Amino acid sequence: MQGRWRAFHDKFVVEERYMEPGARKGLYATAIILALVGATVFFFTLAGVWQKDGLASADGEAQRWLLTTRSEALTVVMIILAIIFGPVGLPIIVLVVTVAWGILAKHAWRPILLAAAMLTGVGLAQLIGRSVERERPPVDQMLFGADQTFSFPSGHVLGASDFLLVTTFLVFSRHRNPKAAVVSFIVAIIGVFAASVSRLYLGYHWVSDAVASVSLSLVVLGAVIAVDTWRTARVPGEEVTGELSKADAPD
Repeated sequence: MQGRWRAFHDKFVVEERYMEPGARKGLYATAIILALVGATVFFFTLAGVWQKDGLASADGEAQRWLLTTRSEALTVVMIILAIIFGPVGLPIIVLVVTVAWGILAKHAWRPILLAAAMLTGVGLAQLIGRSVERERPPVDQMLFGADQTFSFPSGHVLGASDFLLVTTFLVFSRHRNPKAAVVSFIVAIIGVFAASVSRLYLGYHWVSDAVASVSLSLVVLGAVIAVDTWRTARVPGEEVTGELSKADAPD
């Protein structure tokens, strides 16, 4: 029994990495900045949606411009993106990634954290959507079937953004190759942009919906960085797991 508990403990509970106090403080600072920026942009966008000004005032014009860019070939590409980041494709991708990662990795902490972040995003999208009750663009503009659900925020964009940004952080936070991390985050940002454009192009969302989704994803990413740092980041010589060391204490 003790051996089984030790195996469980090592697999699901213990994952620690060592870094200098300044690096750990930098991670906490990054988490706070991301959460604050994301929350600020989200509430600014939400206020614009309610008052029909700010960013939301440009939604109609942006939608009309996107209608002029439509072509048969581009529509196929956008539909493929919508399927990949949609309510069927993305959950399958997330399930495969988290299960395979959890089985193959020495510790299951990061895939569990990824799954928690994705579930948080789904919960936020449902809760906010039902609270705001914003209508989508006209049905006759939708190119991949009618959708009568609420528009704000975009669940597709929020899911894509959470998956790409959080996965990139969880993978490259353990690597000591800053160039690879930068390139990976650039690729992730391009993926988020592509997912956003596909939803706008296909006629299912307004620009402010996509902006709100990305801003919420920054809050989720900030929370993931903070929790992961608190749980795994250790300063050499630190003894008590889960508690702040003197290196992190206020001066």
